[in-house]
Amino acid sequence: MPRWLARTSSLLAGASLVLAFAPFNLWWLAPVPLALLFRLWWCMPKQAITLGWCFGLGLFTVGAHWIYISLHDHGGMPALVAGIALLGFAGFCALIPAAAGLLGRRLDGGNVDRTTLLVLPAAWTLFEWTRTWFCTGFPWLAIGYSQVPDSPLSAWLPLGGVYTASLCAALIAGALANLSLRVLPATGADASTSLGPTSAITRTWPAVGVLAGVAVMTALVTPLQFTHPDGLPVSVALLQGNIPQEDKFNAGHIGAGLRLYRDLADASHARLIVMPESAVPLLRDDVPEGYLDSLAAIARRNGGDLLVGMFDEPLPGEIHNSMFSLGQSPGRVYRKHHLVPFGEFIPLGGLVAPVMDALLKMPIGSQAAGPLGQGVMAVAGQRVAMDICYEDAFGEEIITALPAATLLVNVSNDAWFGMAVGPEQHLQMAQARSLETGRVMLRTTNTGVTALIGPDGRVIDRVRKGVVATLEGQAQGRTGSTPFVRWGNLPLVWLSILMLLAGGWPRLQASLSDLWQRVRNLRES
Repeated sequence: MPRWLARTSSLLAGASLVLAFAPFNLWWLAPVPLALLFRLWWCMPKQAITLGWCFGLGLFTVGAHWIYISLHDHGGMPALVAGIALLGFAGFCALIPAAAGLLGRRLDGGNVDRTTLLVLPAAWTLFEWTRTWFCTGFPWLAIGYSQVPDSPLSAWLPLGGVYTASLCAALIAGALANLSLRVLPATGADASTSLGPTSAITRTWPAVGVLAGVAVMTALVTPLQFTHPDGLPVSVALLQGNIPQEDKFNAGHIGAGLRLYRDLADASHARLIVMPESAVPLLRDDVPEGYLDSLAAIARRNGGDLLVGMFDEPLPGEIHNSMFSLGQSPGRVYRKHHLVPFGEFIPLGGLVAPVMDALLKMPIGSQAAGPLGQGVMAVAGQRVAMDICYEDAFGEEIITALPAATLLVNVSNDAWFGMAVGPEQHLQMAQARSLETGRVMLRTTNTGVTALIGPDGRVIDRVRKGVVATLEGQAQGRTGSTPFVRWGNLPLVWLSILMLLAGGWPRLQASLSDLWQRVRNLRES
């Protein structure tokens, strides 16, 4: 295959993978583009890095195009600069699949079964996991999220988290690539090592065995239950004010927004009322006198509590994006821990900040991070694990409040993402957190998607995007620990490493022998 055609195919395959995620939800499609990438990696090992980068460029440019909306439509960045920034960001993220291709090439010992069924799926999964922490992390568009909640593979999330579902999807992709190579073997100068005596169609049992193994194991884990109801359900009200982003921090419109949220709260009789992130777009000390007291009075009237988002400054110059509890229970505050680069803080601030300030208009762009592991908020008879906006993309940070928490609460302002793909993708990630923890999640946003999510990751109820609405419902608290709550991603990481060692051992053994021989030669000389 000509190199230009292989790179174009990889780029388009990455872009097509977006269809597996919300709002398209073609979850069954996810292994197919990845199988094409694995086949190309096998057939053209010298192009592995470039092909992986092209795949990632297509995936992140199309799948995260809402970044352009955030930068241009709401951040005021010039269109050309915002477009370049999107491509630059996508190109940077694409280094991860490029690195997976490099690792797969290094461990390729010329055996198609070990490479496609062990090395490549493990390399893909391991590097996908690195996106949770590399450069503060960007877990968006991990393949496991495409399997939530309708795919049978979603059953793996309580056991090993979303990246275990990624591994299962990658194993299926590896098996499909393997079968395609059996039926249509690679040819030409760029092809990898010959399939050898196992190239006949009749020798497809390793790939078939992997497919059967994934299917059988998934069927076995599907019925498992790790959490159970705790006490009586609590009545909840999730408030969606639908305040346009251009008005939210506009001094001339703040008063109207405050009145709107107070009226929505006053109209509800729920025991737990939740407002979105920065529903009060002010520092707590700047909130009009009596406003917070009026919200607390509404909560006490209902026999419960109210959670409201605003900013606070516990130390001079240290501004936090926070959630406060008001009402019958003792007041608590949660301060956002995982901040968004260039949105809530500027990396290398002294060097980059002047340029960013000139290009991007952020209302409060220099914030401080709260500590990790702030515990639970005891409100309305429940113990709430709170997270703000982007934080629900990090499963291992959410479980720091588990198993003590009986409910999950995510508040967000997804108006930054536009009204199409971004908010639906974000909802899907919240659904994954419910599955991983076996907890109900209350999700409240400014413009949508506001939703009540069950412990099985399915949306119990939601309101339309782009409308002023209150979502009323009953939330059942739950107790117990899933295996993911106990161990996080550690088992998945070790499993991936073991798969790499098992699949790449002949290559590793040869490299170690060569290294040892060189050492001996040096000692003898």
